[in-house]
Amino acid sequence: MYTEPTTFSAEEYFATQLPPPTLQQDVARVKEFVETHAKEARGVVLVTSGGTTVPLELNVVRFLDNFSAGTRGATSAEYFLKAGYAVIFMHRQFSLQPFSRHYSHSTNPFLDFLEIEEREGETTPTISVTPTKREHLLDVLSMYKKVHRAGTLHTLTFVTVNDYLWLLRAVCQEMSVLGRKGLFYLAAAVSDFFLPRQKMSEHKIQSGKGSLRIEMDQVPKILKPLVDEWTKEGFIVSFKLETDDKLLIPKARQALERYGHQVVIGNDLHRRKFEVVFVSRKNNSIDGTSSPSFEEHWIRIALPEDHHGPVHEGKEIEEDIVAELLRRHTAWIEKGNTTSP
Repeated sequence: MYTEPTTFSAEEYFATQLPPPTLQQDVARVKEFVETHAKEARGVVLVTSGGTTVPLELNVVRFLDNFSAGTRGATSAEYFLKAGYAVIFMHRQFSLQPFSRHYSHSTNPFLDFLEIEEREGETTPTISVTPTKREHLLDVLSMYKKVHRAGTLHTLTFVTVNDYLWLLRAVCQEMSVLGRKGLFYLAAAVSDFFLPRQKMSEHKIQSGKGSLRIEMDQVPKILKPLVDEWTKEGFIVSFKLETDDKLLIPKARQALERYGHQVVIGNDLHRRKFEVVFVSRKNNSIDGTSSPSFEEHWIRIALPEDHHGPVHEGKEIEEDIVAELLRRHTAWIEKGNTTSP
C-alpha cells in the first residue's frame, strides 16, 4: 500500500516519535557534566560522530546505514581535549572513540603492540609492549589518563537517527547555560530520510513477497531550531560532504543563509582527509536588506606517501581544523563580552 511521504518540522517530529528509553538518565549526566565545567569557566564542546541507522521494522532486523566510522569526530575530540576543552562526545555505538581509535583499525590492532615473555623460573608469562611501539603508546595513555583524572570527557551513544535527534536536542538545551562558551561540532553523518514508527512493520519484513518498496520521509532540518531555540548563543559548526567539488561551496553558503549558524566545513569525499574549506559569513549580523557576503578559508596538509597506513602516523588535518575553530570560538566569546551590557 502506497503512503504519501510526510514532511516533518522538528516540532512535529518530536511530538510523534518516541524518545529513546535512556534519554532521562543521559540528560541528567550531561546536566551534571555541563554544570561542573560551567563553574570552572571552561569551554565545552559537543562533538557528534559516526553514522545513524534507519530501522525498517519496530522489532529491528533490517536497517539502512552509511559508511561513517567516526574518524573525524574521534580525532577532533582528542585535539579539543588537548586544548583544554571539556568534550561531550556523542557517537554512534561501536564507532571510533578518542584515544582507543589509535588501536582499533585493522591496520593497527592493539594486540600487535604486545609481546609475551616467558621468564625462567616463572610459571606465568608476562606481557610487555613492543619496544618500537612504546613511545606512541605512552603518549596516548598519558593523555587518556590526564583526561580521565580531569573529568573532561563525557560520552553518549546513539544508534538510530531517532536516538540522535532526541539526544542532540536535549544536550543542546542543557548546554545553553554556557552561552557563547558552548561550541557545537556536528560531525556525525546523519541520515536524510527515515521511516516513522507509524509506517514501520512490527515484525521482520518477509522476503517471500518479492521486491521491497518503501516510501521514506525526510528527516527534519534541525539546524534552524538548534540555532534559534535550543542554544541561541552557541558557536555552531556543521559539515557538508559532497562528491562534486563544484557543489561544495555553493551548498555550504546555502546552509549558512538558511540556518544562520557560524561555520560550514566543506569536505570533498575523496580529499576530506587532506583538504577542507571553512565557509563563513564576512558579517555575522544579517540585517535582511542585502545579501550576505561569504569568505572561504582552506586548510590543506601534505598527502603522506602511505596515506592508507596506521591512523597515528603523520599529520592529521583535524589538528589544524580544531586550531582554527578555537581561534574563531575565542573571537566569538570576546565579541559577546564587548557587546554585553
